[in-house]
Amino acid sequence: MLESTGVPTVEDLKARMPSKERLARGPVAMIECFQRIPCDPCYHSCKRGAISKLIDINDIPQVDYEKCNGCGLCISNCPGLAIFVLDQNYDEKYGLIKMPYELLPRPEIGEEVVALNREGQEVCKGKVVEVRDGKIQDKTAIIGVAVPKKFLMEVRNIKVGRSK
Repeated sequence: MLESTGVPTVEDLKARMPSKERLARGPVAMIECFQRIPCDPCYHSCKRGAISKLIDINDIPQVDYEKCNGCGLCISNCPGLAIFVLDQNYDEKYGLIKMPYELLPRPEIGEEVVALNREGQEVCKGKVVEVRDGKIQDKTAIIGVAVPKKFLMEVRNIKVGRSK
């Protein structure tokens, strides 16, 4: 299905997903990269060595979840916009997903947004709690969106509902 639609299935995602035990310990990166292409900026951006060195530049990156602290430096360095940081311990009811965001205008902290799944379908409401958009992000902002915990593994983008 991934090859025909571009949307990963539950089976495709299982191999990329941190364990439930690791998710319970705090923020952690999840790389949703499925294509063998020449790319390795994520490896070079990780100061903790949590993204394994690629033997072949076409290899799919792997995260060592024990080394990853969810800092998110890798998010804005991924040209495929395929890296997310998940924090299911953000709040009692809400999880936090940090994601790349390249559209303008940027959402604002405190703004309510529509959270979208991998297919662009509306899933739930979310609240923007963080916007990182500095030189280190190199034009790809990192936004943190609080969503109900049950949608943490589903939400991968947002729609800003601001009127002009």
